[in-house]
Amino acid sequence: MGIEDVHAWLRDSDPALRWQVERDLIGEPAEVWEATRARVGTEGFGARLLAFQDADGQWAGGAFFPAGFDFATMEQAGQPWTATTWTLNSLREWGLDPAVLKGTADLIAQNSRWEYDDLPYWDGEVDCCINAWTLANGLWLGADVTGIVDWFVQHQLADGGWNCQWVEGSKRSSFHSTLNSLKGLLAYDIATGGTSDTRAARRAGEEYLLRRGLFRRLSTGEPVGPWIDHFGYPFRWRYNVLNAAEYFRQAALFDGVKPDPRMADAISLIRTARQADGTWLQAGRPPGQVWFEEDVPAGEPSKWLTLYGTRVLDWWSAS
Repeated sequence: MGIEDVHAWLRDSDPALRWQVERDLIGEPAEVWEATRARVGTEGFGARLLAFQDADGQWAGGAFFPAGFDFATMEQAGQPWTATTWTLNSLREWGLDPAVLKGTADLIAQNSRWEYDDLPYWDGEVDCCINAWTLANGLWLGADVTGIVDWFVQHQLADGGWNCQWVEGSKRSSFHSTLNSLKGLLAYDIATGGTSDTRAARRAGEEYLLRRGLFRRLSTGEPVGPWIDHFGYPFRWRYNVLNAAEYFRQAALFDGVKPDPRMADAISLIRTARQADGTWLQAGRPPGQVWFEEDVPAGEPSKWLTLYGTRVLDWWSAS
C-alpha cells in the first residue's frame, strides 16, 4: 500500500481510532476530526465500554480487579482488564469527552476503594503505574488528585526513574514503571502547566530512559529485555520502544522541543517492524479477561499499531 492507501485503510475504523488518524496523519481541519471524536461516546468501542458501567460508577465492581476476583487464577488466566481503572484508561486514551461521564468521579470517590489496603480511589495507592493512571484519569474527570502529584515527586528514585517494587525495597528504576509514571506527570503538566517540581521530576525520568537509548542496559549496552520490540495493542502497563517513543512525541510537542537524537536506535527498531505495505503487525495483547477485543489477533496487520508507528515516524522525520 502507498501512504494514501494506508491512510484510507486506517480511516475506515472505529471513531476512537479514526479521529486520531484524521488529526495526526491526514491533517484534516479541526471541525472534521472533532466531529469524529464526538462520536466516541455514542458508537463503537467507546459506547460499548460505557454500556458496561455499574450504577455505582465503577466497572466490573472493582478498582483494579473485578469484584470477587480469584487471585489464585491470575498466573494461569492473566490479569483481567475489565475493572474501573483499565476501562477509564481506554476511554480517556480514545478521546472520550469527559462530560459524558459527568458525576462518575464523585461516584467513584464514594464507592471505589483500592484492593490494596482498602485505600480511597482518588488518593492512589503504592504502585507507580496505578498512581500514574489514577492521576491522568482524575485530571480528565475533574477529581482532586493533587496528593498523587506530590507522591510522584517524593517517590522518584536516585537514578531518576521509578519502580513499582519500591515497596519491596528496590532502589533501581524499572523501564515499565518509569514510562507509566512519566505519562501521569505529563498529563498533569499538560492539564495545569505543572510546577517546578513536576517538571524537574519529568526531566529526570526522561533522562533515565534517554541515557539508555530507550531500550539498553546502562551497564552493558545490551537490550534490557526481549519485550523492547514486542508491539502489542493495547499496551496496558507494558514497555516497548513504540510505547516509549509515543510518550516522547507527545512530550516534545508539549514542550516545544525537537526529538532527542539518543532515540535514533529505538526509532530504527520501530521502522524495522514496519511491513512492506506500511503496516505493523499485532504481536498479541497481554492475556486476561476483556470486555471485548479492541484489535486484531496476533500476526495480523493492526490499525492501532500502524497509527502509533506512522505517527511516531512522521514526527521523527519532520523534525
